[in-house]
Amino acid sequence: MTSRVQPAPAGGLRMGTPQGRWVLLTTVLGSSLAMLDGTVVNVALERIGGDLDAGFTGLQWTVNAYTLTLASLILLGGSLSDRFGRRRVFVVGVVWFAAASLLCGLAPDVTTLVLARALQGVGGALLTPGSLAIISASFAAEDRAAAVGAWSGLGGVAGAVGPFLGGWLVEWSWRAVFLVNLPVAVLIVAVAAKHVPETRDPAAAPSLDWTGTALVVTGLGGLTYALTAAGGTGAGSGVLAWGVAGAAALVAFVVVQRRSRHPLVPPVLFGDRQFTAANGVTLLVYAPLGVVFVLLVLQLQVVSGFSPLLAGTSLLPVTVLMLLFSARAGALAQRIGPRLPMTAGPLLSAAGVLLMLRIGEDASYVLDVLPAAVVFGAGLTLLVAPLTATVLDSAEDRFAGVASGVNNAVARAAGLLAVAVVPVVAGIGGDDYTDPAAFGSGFRTAVLICAGLLLLGALVAAVAVRRPLAATRRGTAPDEGRMAVEECLHCGVDAPQLHPRVPGPPREAAR
Repeated sequence: MTSRVQPAPAGGLRMGTPQGRWVLLTTVLGSSLAMLDGTVVNVALERIGGDLDAGFTGLQWTVNAYTLTLASLILLGGSLSDRFGRRRVFVVGVVWFAAASLLCGLAPDVTTLVLARALQGVGGALLTPGSLAIISASFAAEDRAAAVGAWSGLGGVAGAVGPFLGGWLVEWSWRAVFLVNLPVAVLIVAVAAKHVPETRDPAAAPSLDWTGTALVVTGLGGLTYALTAAGGTGAGSGVLAWGVAGAAALVAFVVVQRRSRHPLVPPVLFGDRQFTAANGVTLLVYAPLGVVFVLLVLQLQVVSGFSPLLAGTSLLPVTVLMLLFSARAGALAQRIGPRLPMTAGPLLSAAGVLLMLRIGEDASYVLDVLPAAVVFGAGLTLLVAPLTATVLDSAEDRFAGVASGVNNAVARAAGLLAVAVVPVVAGIGGDDYTDPAAFGSGFRTAVLICAGLLLLGALVAAVAVRRPLAATRRGTAPDEGRMAVEECLHCGVDAPQLHPRVPGPPREAAR
């Protein structure tokens, strides 16, 4: 593979050149592969449950198995890319993801599907960090922002097209949602082998934090199992033991990170109160997002009688609003500081979630679903770019990659745990997803819980996010932060997009 690849020209790739276009195509397709499979599968849950005779717990695990391994291993994936080659690890991730997708598409029962989804998450953790990092390391400095902008815009288009494609495939067969990944993966690998140059980080850590990674997997896995099982079997002694073991592993992870010579999460990051506050907001906001995107598509199909295509595209206004206005929201945060938009955004999203209470048996898309989606999406648009910019601004440049990775992992872990626990608290379990009355009642309770979490996120932002962004402090123009803002365009609502480790002179952050 290495012998056939075109090397990057001296000084890096340029926009508008054939090789530059091939690299953009490869990275957009790769990131879209993992991003869309994390959301489009939600549209297929109702059909999966009926075909495989699965209870609601099985559907929860169909979502959570993927998120669990992705959230647990995404930081390790970034470290592997920096050390062993971003293109190499990216291609391994794509091949792994494709093989797991094939197993998902052929799964004879829900247990096999859950295991295959967990393997998909491993592949996603390998390919996701490398996508933007390949662009940052391959393009010339003067074209890097434009390349990131093109990557963001094309990724946004993929995010908009995905629900249509996913809904159409589900109406044909839910298995096609997974099998369609195979030809896309073949194209990615073929193009990467010929056109994507290999890059590494010469300053990468000489060893990997395997102990920390194992503790994260054990901690999140134990808690997720305990919370999910509590909805099916009750909180017995075995379930409680899993929960305690998971919590203990996460505590041990914190201890290990403080003592490790090469930690996954440098403890110095959380020495900045604004970084801690931003991740607290991330935890409280992305938890209800994960629940809304799982339960709403089920509510629309089970209770409102929508087709998979219409249910899958119900929240398309969210993607459109973020694609059109995220850059402006980021520029606003640089002018006035992040506190106001990070407070107003969750408040507006909470209002949108509360509007979802109107979605019932005779729901109209135009009168009931669309207003909720627009208000919900407007809140996310106002929040996400300032949140991402605050996380990056709170860390020194040398920690930009890991800081963004931590924020990404926090967002995914929040959604993982929320999808496990909120349906339990709302009383959704067993075969409720086949009973419109039972599921509708649980959905309303879950909506109120999600709105409460968003309000709490707004409160944390109002109280704890105090410092303006660096560009605002220096009195510089908002355009200086355009690259960071453009990166937010591709974040969607699944999780904040990873920021690559970009070599450059250290920045003395104001504290």
